Amino acid sequence: MICLKQFVLAFTIIVSTSNLIFAKARIPIGERGVLNTVHDLPDTDEFKLDNGNYLDLATLHKEFNIAYILPLYITQEPKLVGYDEKTERYFDLPESELKQLLLTQKLNQKDLIGLPFYTRYGAKLIVILFVAFLIWGNLPYQKPKVTPTTV
Repeated sequence: MICLKQFVLAFTIIVSTSNLIFAKARIPIGERGVLNTVHDLPDTDEFKLDNGNYLDLATLHKEFNIAYILPLYITQEPKLVGYDEKTERYFDLPESELKQLLLTQKLNQKDLIGLPFYTRYGAKLIVILFVAFLIWGNLPYQKPKVTPTTV
């Protein structure tokens, strides 16, 4: 009778802890598209969309990243798109309309389309530092030889 109780208790503990092991959160790794609003256009009828929201300018680029915070490299360079912030939808603008829009708003495309330093290079530096610390930690360390002296 005692062995049966111990068996049932052990079985229950094993089953309940195995569910906890498999319930770990997964770290997302892969390519994703990133939209960043770069200029808020005036809320006028000229920029009003069919749904009543207003158009803004955003950059769209694709990056390979780890956990959404470590962009390792850019897979598609950024381009300017129209962006509806409330519905989170973007619209490809024809090149002629985009140039006309930039001229009327007195904007420079190169200033708007640049990526921040961290997005472009930051995670690469972190990975290089991490690998350097791993290598440095595995280098053999020699303790200084102590010679005993009598006083």
